[in-house]
Amino acid sequence: MKSKSFLKVILLLGFIMAYVVPNNALANDINILVSGNNTFALDLYRKLSEEKGNLFFSPYSISSALAMTYAGARKETAKQMASTLHFTLSQKRLHPAFYNLSKLLQPNNKDYQLSIANALWGQKGYTFLQNFLDITNRYYEAGFKEVDYINDIAREQTRQTINSWVENKTNGKIKNLISPRDLTSLTRLVLTNAIYFKGKWEFQFKPEDTKTMPFYITEKDTVDTPMMYQRAEFKYTEDNDVQVLELPYTGGDISMVIILPKTEVLLSNVEKELSMERLNSWLSKLSKQEVDVYIPRFKLEKRFILNEPLQKLGMIDAFDEERANFSGITVQSKLYITSVIHQAFVEVNEEGTEAAAATAVIMGTKAVISRPVFQANRPFIFFIRDLRSGSILFIGRLVTPEK
Repeated sequence: MKSKSFLKVILLLGFIMAYVVPNNALANDINILVSGNNTFALDLYRKLSEEKGNLFFSPYSISSALAMTYAGARKETAKQMASTLHFTLSQKRLHPAFYNLSKLLQPNNKDYQLSIANALWGQKGYTFLQNFLDITNRYYEAGFKEVDYINDIAREQTRQTINSWVENKTNGKIKNLISPRDLTSLTRLVLTNAIYFKGKWEFQFKPEDTKTMPFYITEKDTVDTPMMYQRAEFKYTEDNDVQVLELPYTGGDISMVIILPKTEVLLSNVEKELSMERLNSWLSKLSKQEVDVYIPRFKLEKRFILNEPLQKLGMIDAFDEERANFSGITVQSKLYITSVIHQAFVEVNEEGTEAAAATAVIMGTKAVISRPVFQANRPFIFFIRDLRSGSILFIGRLVTPEK
């Protein structure tokens, strides 16, 4: 009897280990992926912030679209992409980690909307390797759609089809992602990612408390802006350079973090020092306290061609028609990235936030006080982040409020 009981225990332990160990390994891979994605987010933010003005994009969308492309990269091209995107997991572990992170980010939560979608648009009659199609379908749920880029009329129809897909997946917020000049008769594959978020503040601002106030674009230049106000308990911290405020959305999974430089500190100086270490330090020091909060009501929409920023970050060969190695996608001819296009939208008001973004990778062939006052009446940085995984979903900079 004892031996049978012992055998049952061993079998039970084996069953438990079979499930617990992979789950632990999976959670670890998600953490590694999130850390890399967030580091890339800040790298790209610093690069894009070299240009003046407002800024908003979804690093998660960009990482996802490029991860699908990376599935077909080989040798030096893959090495450069991994370094730039901070993909430290092997290909065999990276793509399942993206899949499981995507599932984690999209729970069945009625308190907010968060949806992520991918798709591949390949030239009909062109041979794509089955392994590449299997990876993008299994781990990114990217259905493969045959289209025609070679014929002029068909190419325009294809562009409209892709743009309609993006518009639909972003609830009408991202329109005309791909322009006519972005596609040519040499285009063979377009990889798209779309992300959409809509959430209400856990503590909503009352419209009657919104007042027009000056927003200081510079020390001397101001613009009149609708400034929302409320006094409530929020997670807050500050140091010599910045005030940091976290505004939660209903459901408790997602929040907005605002990093507001103090009046005597330039935003550009904060941006130069922005790193995961510093961000994590601020986040770890957040504590609940009553705060008088003033933030502007605003709307932003930005479009980027990311070829140059990605090349400056080290992803060089992927854009070179001679050196690019995407032999994991096709052996029919030499593919390279012709464009990485990204477009993002955000609207912040008394009720909450609506944000959307889409990315297209186009591939062608050769041819301290008792009650703090958080008054965001000057340029600031803001993040929309998932609290469960720590993923930065959107990141932006408000320099001039746009109504």
